Amino acid sequence: MAIARLVVITPAVLLVRTARVSPSLPRLPLIIAGRRAVAAPARAVLGDGVNGGSGTGCGEEDVVVVEDAAARRAARKRAERRTYLVAAVMSSLGITSMAAAAVYYRFAWQMEGGDVPATEMLGTFALSVGASVGMEFWARWAHRALWHASLWHMHESHHRPRDGPFELNDVFAIANAAPAISLLAYGLLNRGLLPGLCFGAGLGITLFGMAYMFVHDGLVHRRFPVGPIENVPYFRRVAAAHQIHHTDKFDGVPYGLFLGPKELEEVGGTEELEKEIKRRIKRKEAMEAIR
Repeated sequence: MAIARLVVITPAVLLVRTARVSPSLPRLPLIIAGRRAVAAPARAVLGDGVNGGSGTGCGEEDVVVVEDAAARRAARKRAERRTYLVAAVMSSLGITSMAAAAVYYRFAWQMEGGDVPATEMLGTFALSVGASVGMEFWARWAHRALWHASLWHMHESHHRPRDGPFELNDVFAIANAAPAISLLAYGLLNRGLLPGLCFGAGLGITLFGMAYMFVHDGLVHRRFPVGPIENVPYFRRVAAAHQIHHTDKFDGVPYGLFLGPKELEEVGGTEELEKEIKRRIKRKEAMEAIR
C-alpha cells in the first residue's frame, strides 16, 4: 500500500495533524513550523512499497518537490513587512528631523534680541501637549462616526487580510499629516502668539501620529518590529484592547487607541481584556520558543 509523506523542511517542526488522502494513500502526516511559516519548499516523498501498490508507476527513488503555499505566503509577508518597515523608518526620520529643526529654529528666533517671549513659548508648549492628548479623542470620534460609517469603504481594508505592504486605510495617516504640516509651517514662518499656538498644535499632532504608528501599526498589527515596546505592561493592554476592537465583541468598542482599555472597562469588557492579554503573552512565548 503506497504511503505519501508530506514533510516541510524546517529548523524546528511541530506535528499538528494527520489527514487521510485516498484509499491507496492512507495517512498524510503534516508537519509545519508553528505560526512562523518557512521559506523551504515541501517535499512529497513517494515510496515504501509503491511498486507493489495500486499501480501508480512510481519507483522508490521518485521524489516530487511540491511548492508549499504556506512557505510562499510567509515569504510574501516578510517582504511586505520589510517594505513597510523601510517606509516607516524613512517617514519617521524625515518627519522627526524636520520637526526637531523647526522647533530649534523657531525658539532660536524667539531668543534673538535678548527678550524672551514667555507667553508665546508657554502657549506653544501647552498646545503641543493639548493637541497630543486631544488627538486621541479626535481619533476615537472619527473612528466611530466616520471610518466605521461613511468612510467604511476605505477603512474596511484595515479589517480584512492585507494583500501587500500597504492598505487603503493608510490614506488617513496622510490626511492627518496635512494639517500638522500646515500648522508647523505657519508657526515657523511667522512670529507672535497665534503662530506660536499653531506651531504647538502642529507639533502635538505630529507627536501623536508618531506614537500611533509605532503602537498601532507596529505593536498591534506587527507591520514592523517595535522591540521592547511590547514588553511595557500598559502597551500590552492597549494592544489587547485594540485586538478586541477587531473582533466586534462589544459593538466595535474600543474605538480609541491609547485609552482603549478604559473604554472597554466602561462597557464591561475588563474580563475579556485580561483574557486577550494572556493570549498575546502565550502567543509571544510560543513564537520565541520556535525561534
